[in-house]
Amino acid sequence: MSEFNEAANTQPAFADFLGLKVTHISRERVTAELAVREELNNRHGIMHGGAIMSLADNLGGTATTANLKPGQTTATIESKTNFFAGIPVGDVAYAECTPLHRGRSTMVWQTRVTRGDGKLCALVTQTQAVLEPRK
Repeated sequence: MSEFNEAANTQPAFADFLGLKVTHISRERVTAELAVREELNNRHGIMHGGAIMSLADNLGGTATTANLKPGQTTATIESKTNFFAGIPVGDVAYAECTPLHRGRSTMVWQTRVTRGDGKLCALVTQTQAVLEPRK
């Protein structure tokens, strides 16, 4: 299977709500960017941690979907985030999601979130369940 599942091209409404722009999708990597605007401010002039986690969660779901067989779906079952630096309002969050494990029943993804100057801001590791179609 070299081509990815085309369902990965369809982003959920929440991604649009956030303002997330997916810039690359393949079975091995998903990238995106998100402009840090006032609506994503944590009241200290930097991107809210929940917005960073939402960005990463969306990429993990997209990456898993890119690897699914027809009829399969996915859901996040675990997520862990380490925060290293803030991303100021007016900057852009860049995210790259790559696989740590792609199995039959779970997939584990790591998303690196950086800011415009290239500094690592967060590292997110998440586990996605691979769900079979209901019969």
